[in-house]
Amino acid sequence: MKQPHNNIRPLFISLSVLLFLTLTGCWSSHEIEEQSLGVGMAFDKAKKTSEKEINEQGGGYLKKDLITATYQLITPQVASSTTKQAGPQKKSYINVSQTGDSILQMTRELSLRSEQPLTAHHMKVIVISEKLAKLYGLEQILDLNFRDNDFRPSCLLLISKGKASNTLETKTAGEIPAFRLVGIGENAYRTARILPPMSLIKVESKIKSGSSFLLQNVLSVNGEVKFAGAAVINGKTHKMTGTLNEEELEGVTWITGKGKGGVLKSFDEETGQLIVYEIESIKSSIIPKVKGNNISFDVKIESVGRLSENWVISGNTFKNEFLKKAEKSSEKEVERLVRNVVEKMQKEYQVDVAGFGNRLRIEHPKVWKKVKKDWGQTFSETPINYDVKLTINDYGTSGGLKGKASE
Repeated sequence: MKQPHNNIRPLFISLSVLLFLTLTGCWSSHEIEEQSLGVGMAFDKAKKTSEKEINEQGGGYLKKDLITATYQLITPQVASSTTKQAGPQKKSYINVSQTGDSILQMTRELSLRSEQPLTAHHMKVIVISEKLAKLYGLEQILDLNFRDNDFRPSCLLLISKGKASNTLETKTAGEIPAFRLVGIGENAYRTARILPPMSLIKVESKIKSGSSFLLQNVLSVNGEVKFAGAAVINGKTHKMTGTLNEEELEGVTWITGKGKGGVLKSFDEETGQLIVYEIESIKSSIIPKVKGNNISFDVKIESVGRLSENWVISGNTFKNEFLKKAEKSSEKEVERLVRNVVEKMQKEYQVDVAGFGNRLRIEHPKVWKKVKKDWGQTFSETPINYDVKLTINDYGTSGGLKGKASE
């Protein structure tokens, strides 16, 4: 008969104690109350900041003043004072600026000015000024952000028409500007003038592929901000080469079919009165056609929506005759928007930011290989045809004859 293994229990206890001692948490961790949480960044062409006085006292270091980086921070002190204080509420954030030539070095310089090190794990948005985006390629400005895994790939990227740092300011107590910018971007279901979010990882992909693309423009006036059009980023230089206004950005939305909602304003041909079509859905297909060395595109746009506002003073809005007229009026407006923005892309900028080249690459890869090197020039000379079909399937609860009693 075998003897029981009496030494198993002591061995198990020893192993358990050893395992417990090793589970002490992350050796390099920092307590949350010791952190400054970075939620927003803004990059501007170099400007004078509070560092001037520090430098005059011998607090500077060897650098070129090329970029001013502004960091929006939520610190334990700010969060605590915001929640505990009575009376008028103070800002829920602080902005700190550094000027230099290395984004990483400027970030590390903050460690010489505050006891809380900056962490970028919660970074929500990066805003780059137009001046800087026209001066340097995005792959230069954002190189650190692409490389450093502290930055979330989902971090939103925007272009500012004025100072980027101004977009990280607000006069509304308790509001955090970085969160506000992200929140505005989520309103795409209500307007066709907001681009689908362009995150760091999407921008990096566009840069590596050599594609031209759009970035949402944001402007700031007296603490208020507005999404207003888009910046055109050239696929070869990766610099900002121009802008699309709000109406032109709306035209791109119709071409790509990526709109989630919005309104379309047109005018009745007979009366000149206002007709407003509210978008419920958009479908668009870009169809490349190749005949020998000739390339052309057919753009087919379909949408379903509702008649949301009508200023036409006569006619029964419940009748198909009026609805068809409203549809036709709206279709002409869509075609106008689309033609205008394509003309600007082809003639003024010679860049394709609506995906025509991508469709050619997918459906005719051999042709694409031949033209991709000089696609901007080829695209500028390529014929594009349009077919727009809008359907009103809802006109609300108001109808009947306007201007006189219904029979």
